[in-house]
Amino acid sequence: MRKIGLAILSLILIISAARAQQKKRTLDKIAGVVGSNIILQSDIELKYATYVAQGMPPNEAAKCQILQQLVTQKLLAAQAVIDSIDVKDDEVDNSVDRRMREMIQRAGGQDRLEQFLGRSVIQYKDEVRPDIKESLIAQKMQQKITANVNTTPQDVKKFFDGIPKDSLPTFNKEVEIGEIVFSPKLNNSEKEAYKNKCEELRKRVLAGEDFGKLARLYSQDPGSAPQGGDLGFADRSAYVKDFTAWAFKLKAGEISPVFESEIGFHFLQVIERRGEQVHVRHILIIPAVTEDALNRAKAKADSIYNLLQTNKKINFSEAAAFYSDNKDTKYNGGMMLNAENVEARSTYIPTDKLDPQVALVVDTMKVGSISKPFLFTGQDGKKGYKILYLKSTTNAHRANLEQDYPKIKEYANNQKINLTVSEWFEKKRKETFIRIDPQYQGCPMLKGWSTPATAEIKTEDTKPAEVKH
Repeated sequence: MRKIGLAILSLILIISAARAQQKKRTLDKIAGVVGSNIILQSDIELKYATYVAQGMPPNEAAKCQILQQLVTQKLLAAQAVIDSIDVKDDEVDNSVDRRMREMIQRAGGQDRLEQFLGRSVIQYKDEVRPDIKESLIAQKMQQKITANVNTTPQDVKKFFDGIPKDSLPTFNKEVEIGEIVFSPKLNNSEKEAYKNKCEELRKRVLAGEDFGKLARLYSQDPGSAPQGGDLGFADRSAYVKDFTAWAFKLKAGEISPVFESEIGFHFLQVIERRGEQVHVRHILIIPAVTEDALNRAKAKADSIYNLLQTNKKINFSEAAAFYSDNKDTKYNGGMMLNAENVEARSTYIPTDKLDPQVALVVDTMKVGSISKPFLFTGQDGKKGYKILYLKSTTNAHRANLEQDYPKIKEYANNQKINLTVSEWFEKKRKETFIRIDPQYQGCPMLKGWSTPATAEIKTEDTKPAEVKH
């Protein structure tokens, strides 16, 4: 809480300074020039305000990095125009909405964020939208530049052999773990009171009470309740099946009946439909798990554990696919993925990164064994039961190709990608006129980026724009 408080205080100071500048009618200045595109000081200040609003510690040196990012972004975006690379409006809207939800949550509500920014969320979204669009285009251009990067086994060996023996990384003890999760499920009579509560709230909305106010008071969706239930624009992939069905069925202004999803009971209102995106708000009521439901989950877990012990025709992977309630692992044979390496879909998890509840059980297991069902509490605070399977254990060791080939290949591949991008930038920088304002020429990461003075064009006559606040 103290860090968030300091971040908010810093943001207030930044916005206050900006307002003071506006009152003095101070003119903006050009912080950088990339080809025919300019980077204004206000662009850097807006990004810096966002940086602080997202919870990062205030640091003036971050502005050097921001300017470097803007220069490289404009180099990539300029090439993207030549290569006819663009992004759809839906992609931009999704990215803008996602950023706003994160900032609103960190600030403690939309009203507080608007107070800090000194403008409405709608105004801020309009200001940052062009930059976010350019950023997405730049990302696509970079992906195209590295699309043909291929790391062969020979590349991996060459990379590994190039690491000094005394500099080889040490990998902590790792395990491969499978899980079958049993979540408690309420019966219809246990759900009735929560459904009725949702129905009563819907009736109050239909009777004329303010939807947003009721959502702030009663909705149990922590992400949207502070914003009056507003979920912003999203496509069909953003929501669970039942929610999507109603969100894309209704017309603007219409309110759905109360419906049940895997999360709880909802009703929603469509605010606006834009192509394959819809802007909705909702109220969510989450039923509380009863002791009886938890006991039923335990009984099922005990039954499946006994089945795995006595019936050798069914293996753990098949049981996980059929019985587990965790959709993230059941279709992966029950195998848990390393949260820090999800893209590589690595099943090797360092023991120091395990959930303490899981680590406590795994510590007593032998490779190939299955644990008895145990009670656990998820990150959302909900309780359930798990059965674990310990597939393998790798002790702490110095990196070697035999045990760590997938990790070393990833490092080698990243090195090739970074080298490819760096070579592209070096070539493009030499072909493009770049000017960095003297204020930033002391930044280590921007050293040597400015085009030599003999090749510069005059920018002093460029009329500076007024500060945007």
